[in-house]
Amino acid sequence: MATPTRKPIQYAVIDAFTGSPFKGNPAAVCLLEESDDDHHKRDKQWMQSLAMEFNISQTCFLTPIAAAAPRFRLRWFTPVAEVELCGHATLAASHFLFSSGLVEADAVEFVTLSGVLTAKRVRKSDRFLIELDFPALVVVECEKVEVPEIPITLGGASVFG
Repeated sequence: MATPTRKPIQYAVIDAFTGSPFKGNPAAVCLLEESDDDHHKRDKQWMQSLAMEFNISQTCFLTPIAAAAPRFRLRWFTPVAEVELCGHATLAASHFLFSSGLVEADAVEFVTLSGVLTAKRVRKSDRFLIELDFPALVVVECEKVEVPEIPITLGGASVFG
């Protein structure tokens, strides 16, 4: 009986917030181009196992979404858990897509657990910068009588009002 072969994935370790190797914040970026029948093989548990294997603070997974503009599903994992948002891994994923030529447009959208994020390439002579647009969080005002309870809720953190 033949052993089924799994298509290898394309990945890179990108150092965010730096122009120098081995500095900044590293993130593993994995591009999944799986067919429907491979989807069950590359589920959350598989992604978590791969993140544990990389043993970097963040490993992210990109899956292309068919759309007119470049759009990818993006998920982030630490070695022990999936997280809802990670800035430096989003920056690393954007750099991976723009620098590899996988995205030729100057903007890409990511569908995430935190909502839709947008990355824009800003060209500067022979290089480029990346701008990230994250979803805004709603600010909720509290009453003055609630302020003394905030440090208790936050385990003793100081609150300045």
